[in-house]
Amino acid sequence: MSETAQNLNDRAGKVRPGEELDAARVADFLRRQGVELPGEPEIAQFAGGASNLTYLLRFADRDLILRRPPFGQRAGTAHDMVREARVMQALRPVYPYVPRIIAICEDEAVLGCPFYVMERLDGIILRRDLPAGMELAPEAATALCHAMLDRLVDLHQVDWQAAGLEQLGKGAGYVARQLAGWSQRFAAAQTDDVPGCEDVIQWLQQHAPAQDAATTLIHNDWRFDNLVLDPQQPERIIGVLDWEMATLGDPLMDLGNALAYWAQADDDPVFLSMRQQPTHLPGMLTRAEVVRAYGERMGLDVSNFAFYEVFGVFRLAVIVQQIWHRYRSGHTQNPKFAQFGQVAAFLLQRCRKLIRRTAA
Repeated sequence: MSETAQNLNDRAGKVRPGEELDAARVADFLRRQGVELPGEPEIAQFAGGASNLTYLLRFADRDLILRRPPFGQRAGTAHDMVREARVMQALRPVYPYVPRIIAICEDEAVLGCPFYVMERLDGIILRRDLPAGMELAPEAATALCHAMLDRLVDLHQVDWQAAGLEQLGKGAGYVARQLAGWSQRFAAAQTDDVPGCEDVIQWLQQHAPAQDAATTLIHNDWRFDNLVLDPQQPERIIGVLDWEMATLGDPLMDLGNALAYWAQADDDPVFLSMRQQPTHLPGMLTRAEVVRAYGERMGLDVSNFAFYEVFGVFRLAVIVQQIWHRYRSGHTQNPKFAQFGQVAAFLLQRCRKLIRRTAA
């Protein structure tokens, strides 16, 4: 790998105060799992992600990645690191973009929570803006969008029954379960500074499809900062990260959730100011183009995609509200969450804007 390409790879920084790990305990645990290691690791933390925490373990002879849940109280089955690692182990034989799991720790005595360690995939991860020094010509941006769609379609076309992955889901009725579940999560995380959204929930209930479009493997958090790009050929995707919410369900829900993050060049200034990936760049597909291309690849009817688009933004609003609730309660100190109450309120307003557009 050239030095220029290597400099574009995703980098970890200083560990945030209050989110430190015990390097000696981590190294001791890994050795007890049969992993040969030269001493203790230097530990750094990746800035990406608004929920689970991701650390770089830098040993003298290799780099590994550790994933753990956020500090503080966790709601229900959220942030289940053991499940995520088991899902990755099951998926890797049929979907080679999943990183290899090194070890899983269910003993909370080690770090105070379950966690897992996986291999590190060296590559570029796109966040809000391109890494310093990286250029992406319009034709390369278009090619990357199509590669993103190809990898999503690859996942949705995995024969999950032949692969023995039935345990990942609960069968038909995925859309109804998701709508009920995310509505309940908003109610549980509501704060006095964020208005309610009963009107949005009611619209979703009234416009939900009578049955799921299909049942496939879905990622449930598909976006550019969970994709690892080849530093030599950035339009090529070499890895897919963050499998915490992977399950069996309606693939159009996966696409709708992904597009909630997709700010395009002609969006309103507020939404563009909130973007977390460079989907506004010349050559990037619009949301409508993504939906159309996906439908053609999958052979699914996407003519009534409005429900999935609104649900995706609603779900994102709930995720943001949950994080805001944790931040206000002092369970996370990440300063980038300080405005999340306003973000949640804006996203709910965006749902209403999409609903009005549908009715027009």
